[in-house]
Amino acid sequence: MHALTIIWQVRGEILAGFGNTLLLFVIAAPLGFALGLLVLCLLEGPDNPARRFVRLVLDLVRMLPCLIYAYILYYGLPAVGIRLDAWTAGCIALTTYHAAYFAEIFRGARVALPKGQAEAARAQGFRTLPMVFRILTPQLILSSGPVLGNQLIVCLKDTAFLMIISVPELTAAVTAVQAEHFIPLQAFVVAIGLYWLTTLLIAALVREVGRVALTRGLGYEQRNSRR
Repeated sequence: MHALTIIWQVRGEILAGFGNTLLLFVIAAPLGFALGLLVLCLLEGPDNPARRFVRLVLDLVRMLPCLIYAYILYYGLPAVGIRLDAWTAGCIALTTYHAAYFAEIFRGARVALPKGQAEAARAQGFRTLPMVFRILTPQLILSSGPVLGNQLIVCLKDTAFLMIISVPELTAAVTAVQAEHFIPLQAFVVAIGLYWLTTLLIAALVREVGRVALTRGLGYEQRNSRR
């Protein structure tokens, strides 16, 4: 049977896997983004043992490959009496793993902002959490848009690792198709195309954020031109 005919016949399986990939991304990316901002709040202020511990946890999470991290959550935690289903383990792995990277991105962008903003906000009675979310966050997003966009794309691609813990996402779907019908090239070309289209949408969103950043004087190019 012709490979394209097979692909058309199993399109439901592939699209179901693609839908699961998008669902994982839509859950993990916003939650990881919000968790990264929360970690930034924990890091805000003078150095102390608690903040050093938070940085240590960030470094430990970023040290692990995402594949091993997901494997530990799903296959390792039962050894200590904690059992998670594949979807829960996958969502937790993606969310917390990329939250560590989002937090590091925000921390780097935070260093570039004038320190007087935080001092003025506190003088006006703002606590750390409202200050970060209402004053700093819009600037952090606009000034680090390309880096955040790249991390979103990495998050999308990391969903493929979850096939190792039996989450039926896109890569798992096309792997099953090619194993059954022996069409590895055609099946994975379709997967690549779907990942590529989604990545283009993310890139378009990042360009729009960059356009807004430039109009507000927060773009990367404008920051460099002032140096």
